[in-house]
Amino acid sequence: MKPLFFRLRHFYKRFFAAFDLLQSPFLLFIRLYWGWQLIQSGWGKLHNLEKVTEFFTSLGLPMPAQTAVFISCVELFGGIFLALGLLSRLTALVLAVNLITAYVIADREALFSIFSDPDKFYAAAPYTFLVASLIVLIFGAGKFSLDTLFNRLLDGQAVQQSRSSV
Repeated sequence: MKPLFFRLRHFYKRFFAAFDLLQSPFLLFIRLYWGWQLIQSGWGKLHNLEKVTEFFTSLGLPMPAQTAVFISCVELFGGIFLALGLLSRLTALVLAVNLITAYVIADREALFSIFSDPDKFYAAAPYTFLVASLIVLIFGAGKFSLDTLFNRLLDGQAVQQSRSSV
């Protein structure tokens, strides 16, 4: 009985190890696709600030013109940072807060329908951006990112400094 159990366990580990290899390419795809979408959204808002300001005014937001510029820049630069994998978790946190705020302020009905009418919640504009941000926030940027590159460079410098100080 034990040999069968250990063979099955070994097969299970090897089978899912193959899926582990897909983690970084998947995270790269998420970052590139949704980063590009955020870049386009932020760029579009920056080029239509009057409409965005009108919308924010209709929501009763304080300082709607300044808020429109701020949110547009968060999306534009957040998308750039997300796509590059630069400060990924911090960027994803800022984007997640922004998108949760968008749900609360601009699409409250969809937010409150999360259990009663989930289709309305999923169809809301912030949903896919929020999910992508949460994936990067929770799992990080993956191996194919500037975060990983900079961490390797900094780790190499730390090793060199520790060797030279000994």
